[in-house]
Amino acid sequence: MSFATLGLSAPLLRAVDEQGYDTPTPVQIKAIPAILAGRDVMAAAQTGTGKTAGFTLPLLDRLMKGSSAQPNQARVLILAPTRELAIQVCDSVISYGRHLPLRAVVVYGGVKINPQMMKMRKGVDVLVATPGRLLDLYQQNAIRFKQLEMLVLDEADRMLDLGFLPDIRKILALLPGKRQNLMFSATFSDEIRDLARGLLNNPVEISTSPRNTTAKTVRQWICPVDKKQKPALLLELLRVQRWGQVLVFTKTREGANKLTQFLTAEGVRATAIHGDKSQVARSKALADFRNGVVQILVATDVAARGLDIEQLPQVVNFDLPKVAEDYIHRIGRTGRAGASGEAVSLVSADEFPFLCSVEQLIGQVLPRKLIDGFEPVHDVPQSRTSQRPLKPKKPKKPKQGNSNVQTVARQRGNEGKRLQKTAAMKKTGAGKPGHNQPAKQENDQRERSAVSADGNQSPRRPAPPFGRTPGR
Repeated sequence: MSFATLGLSAPLLRAVDEQGYDTPTPVQIKAIPAILAGRDVMAAAQTGTGKTAGFTLPLLDRLMKGSSAQPNQARVLILAPTRELAIQVCDSVISYGRHLPLRAVVVYGGVKINPQMMKMRKGVDVLVATPGRLLDLYQQNAIRFKQLEMLVLDEADRMLDLGFLPDIRKILALLPGKRQNLMFSATFSDEIRDLARGLLNNPVEISTSPRNTTAKTVRQWICPVDKKQKPALLLELLRVQRWGQVLVFTKTREGANKLTQFLTAEGVRATAIHGDKSQVARSKALADFRNGVVQILVATDVAARGLDIEQLPQVVNFDLPKVAEDYIHRIGRTGRAGASGEAVSLVSADEFPFLCSVEQLIGQVLPRKLIDGFEPVHDVPQSRTSQRPLKPKKPKKPKQGNSNVQTVARQRGNEGKRLQKTAAMKKTGAGKPGHNQPAKQENDQRERSAVSADGNQSPRRPAPPFGRTPGR
């Protein structure tokens, strides 16, 4: 199947051809005709499946048939969870719409708001925004929604993870009721379905891959190593494997900075990107990495989604993520659009619980490879995982003879035996003073002759009753 069979107009087909694409992906095959038909769409697609083009191409096609945007108005609103993803989506809109007389603008926080307000004065056909900055612009009267025709929620699950649900609800209350709605998410969680019920109208539901799966084109393996040896091991892998561009993930901002400083001191061109960096610094780091100015981009999970770098061959998990789902989004930066890729995780012994969570999530035990000279002192245990559902525990069978009637009968029987024993002792004189004297004297003599292991001649103390401690 080709893009021409999906019903797209000639200018868009020309732009797709110039991008080097000739065959649509599964999500594009299902989403593009539904969006062109004006249907609401709820799509679950993993990263690297072409979902951005899946909604960008048909919305641009529909915009060609309407009237131009008026001042401070937007015809299409695309909400994205992070600045990086917003920039990437806007770049895609501009690339695919290069032969169309349409305007696209991206707005996000972390930079001055006045230039963005100036861009909105003429009106835009496509506005890509992060939720917080969009509300700021609305409060400044820089954006209105009377002309809005279409709303797109991209990476909806990530927006919920980042706590944007209250902002999304505020934005939805400002939009006109008559509009086309598109929601794209990595998974269809219960929270996503709750949001969809209040947003979408009789949607077409699209799911192109099982939940929590990784791309088959990505070769995954782990390298057990002690934590202190991780920087040196990464340097060794860079040199021995002769890796080109590598995206390295750390779990903290401080860790990203330290690793970048280490690599730079060793002569490796590296830069870091994380939440503490200004938007200008983050944009420059991404641009330098894309253009080959730096070889290594060290990132926290702020970059796990939204980075679209062509021909990225390697992703390294310097630290395993605490949330197993983030592993899928991290390694989804490589092996995109059918290309091959490699994902390597440097795992120390204290990360074993995280490793188990990842392997349980993806349903496979990752192969291991030890590097000479970096064998760990603290071993990383071999984990086991299974996709089979856990069997419920069988309820214990009640013990026979525990009914109240049987218990009372047993107690009465024991009481009868005790009375019979007492009567027999009275007949024989057992229990009277002096009756057990010979046996008692024999026991006392045996205790006096016992010697403890340290030579103490004191008699041994009898063992305390079960459950009690001597002296208490």
